[in-house]
Amino acid sequence: MNFWESKKLSEMTTDEWESICDGCGKCCLNKLEDEDTGKIFFTSVVCKLIDLDSCQCTRYQERTILVPDCLDLKQHDFAEYNWLPATCSYRLLIDGKPLPCWHPLISKNSESVKDAGVSICSYAMKESEIDNLEDHIIEWLE
Repeated sequence: MNFWESKKLSEMTTDEWESICDGCGKCCLNKLEDEDTGKIFFTSVVCKLIDLDSCQCTRYQERTILVPDCLDLKQHDFAEYNWLPATCSYRLLIDGKPLPCWHPLISKNSESVKDAGVSICSYAMKESEIDNLEDHIIEWLE
């Protein structure tokens, strides 16, 4: 049995935890919240620390200091993960669902997320390229 099938997220080692991330970059997209409903809207605009070629944070260890809105998932209650996209591996595991076939732990291929079209690399843009964040709201089929 694979560790992600036998352990809760809270029981995982740091290396196991980090390997759960599929590297899609969706959590690093800027989000807007409707103040009346609390609904979260993702935009195609990415955090300034993301390298759009690799979908990796260029300053991962200090991201929450450099970007005050950046959340360290380990510091939050897992019940709060509903704001993450439906494809997020952490959310899938919390919801009792399996990792998808394109997840690098399953496919054994670090490029499988891009190959499956799940990565933000093909459409995300930096804040410096836009005028109005609201013009870049996106919706995913869930």
